[in-house]
Amino acid sequence: MTLTQARPPGATTPPPPDEDLAALARRHGLSVSGARPPLRSYVRQLWSRRDFITAFATARLTAQYSQARLGQLWQLMTPLLNAGVYYLTFGVLMDAQRGVPDYVPFLLTGVFVWTFTSSTLTAGARAISGNLGLVRALHFPRASLPLSLALLQLQQLLLSLAALAVILLCLGEFPTASWLLAVPAILLQALFSAGVSLALARVAARTPDVSQLLPFVLRTWMYVSGVMWSFQSLAGSGRFPEWAVLALRCNPAAVYIDLVRFALIRSFTPDLLPPHVWALAAGWAVLAFAGGFLWFWKAEESYGRG
Repeated sequence: MTLTQARPPGATTPPPPDEDLAALARRHGLSVSGARPPLRSYVRQLWSRRDFITAFATARLTAQYSQARLGQLWQLMTPLLNAGVYYLTFGVLMDAQRGVPDYVPFLLTGVFVWTFTSSTLTAGARAISGNLGLVRALHFPRASLPLSLALLQLQQLLLSLAALAVILLCLGEFPTASWLLAVPAILLQALFSAGVSLALARVAARTPDVSQLLPFVLRTWMYVSGVMWSFQSLAGSGRFPEWAVLALRCNPAAVYIDLVRFALIRSFTPDLLPPHVWALAAGWAVLAFAGGFLWFWKAEESYGRG
């Protein structure tokens, strides 16, 4: 007769040693902590947290210059000071204003619009790596962070554009119906910038060195996007083939800058825009946002780990 050890009341039967642990977890309703949800569920979660995204952006906007004596005035002064430096360097010393009517409005509009793209991408690169405490402490869709920072930069741009409108009035650029075209141009630019910032957030979360390299990439991109000079003057110089000039005019930063210039500046006529410009602007926006969002979502469960 074989004696068996009595089992304590309430004890569960241990699983066979060869039973798959994942199957055991599924059988008992357990799931991986922080697992990536399906795409539709992820989008619904983001939409349900839209108030958090807006509040986070507004709070960061309020706190951004809280330690500075001039406070929120730096939102306007930073692009204006940059425009002053570029005017002295490119407009006066390098004579980039030759052949460009209304060069000051041309330059100011380019600087203000470019600053939005540049700031959105810079903030997006630090969205995860700069908020690791929040990412590790709370469960929420991680895309909320780069999207809220993109919204923050859009809020700053709208404040800057209000000041830009006043400056343009002082320079003789009076409102016309074409000013309304700036709205869809800026919305498309915001969609494009948000998509690229989502992609950068994933890359920088794994490779923090990207944040150190990004300023050099953005500076080069600014120089080839016609912020301080005109593509028309470049084409007329004969130093570059037509295909190269067309490629520069069709790069997304240049497309959005030129659309806002076309909307706000009377002397910036349709012949200065690249062909099929609105289709090009919409295509860049949809491609960047859809691609950036999907690529960011695929790494959702890896953020804040390691």
